[in-house]
Amino acid sequence: MTFAALAQGADNPPFGIAIHGGAGTISKAKLTPEQEQAYRDKLEEAVNAGHKILAKGGDSLSAVQAAIKVLEDSPLFNAGKGAVYTFDGTHELDAAIMDGASLNAGAVAGVRHIKNPIDLALAVMQKSPHVMLSGQGAEEFALTQGFSLVPADYFDTEGRYQQLLDAKDKIKKAEAEAKDYQASNEQLDLDYKFGTVGAVALDKKGNLAAGTSTGGMTAKRFGRVGDSPVIGAGTYAENGACAVSATGHGEYFIRYQVAGDICARVKYQNKSVLQAADEVINQRLVEAGGTGGVIAIDQRGNIATPFNTEGMYRASRANDDEPLVMIWRDK
Repeated sequence: MTFAALAQGADNPPFGIAIHGGAGTISKAKLTPEQEQAYRDKLEEAVNAGHKILAKGGDSLSAVQAAIKVLEDSPLFNAGKGAVYTFDGTHELDAAIMDGASLNAGAVAGVRHIKNPIDLALAVMQKSPHVMLSGQGAEEFALTQGFSLVPADYFDTEGRYQQLLDAKDKIKKAEAEAKDYQASNEQLDLDYKFGTVGAVALDKKGNLAAGTSTGGMTAKRFGRVGDSPVIGAGTYAENGACAVSATGHGEYFIRYQVAGDICARVKYQNKSVLQAADEVINQRLVEAGGTGGVIAIDQRGNIATPFNTEGMYRASRANDDEPLVMIWRDK
């Protein structure tokens, strides 16, 4: 590399963003052309919202927050407005955000009246001494920070409600046969068990950030919390290593510390983010019986989006390139 090339690189540092809208059994046959286009349009809108901030020299945290809010406000995804229902017919939302520069993080779990949980997660990180707040306490904190609470029915959508009815029927039938709560949940299709949105970003100053937001598992009970708000499981960022946001069967992502494991492989084993993410998602997780995917970005702006399901809603945009929007493996 010539000196001129080095100087050009210094003047034009890499930056980029990747987002996901959940992984699962996304069948081409089940998506009409109109539905597919709606998903693609919203993914492009979200990735562009974050990229616009980065291109202007904004920070990675702000880019992650902006991208996720677009997805939280869309009923297409299992976060915010499109959140799934609990067994009791309510909504319990989780979110987390992490700053790779400081390793500061904020998370909320089981909130019911927060329009954009990613905003509250950021407030927990920046305005409290804690990392995770849950339920009523998280909402009490939100009020001290000037948040307005929305009515519970703000999150209602007809499609998610029909999913709940279907899931409850399957759970009740399985419980009647097995008399076992664990066994009844294992009978649910994978699509009931996960659905998430997330973003990872690298800004021009070299700082990484990651964020994740979800409505959790359809028909979840007993205050169940998945991997999304758990730092190191569904969300992780560390400068010099990588930033990761996950989507999948949360119990596996917690047990196998998926996001943290990927970054550790980059940091300590000097593996590329593509190799590290692929090993964890398509080897370690598959061997354990876990399903899902991640988006990840490293310090040089390399982006990985592996998944071991039929599809994963995702988009990325690096430097001055055009956005890349994909659902299945081939496009």
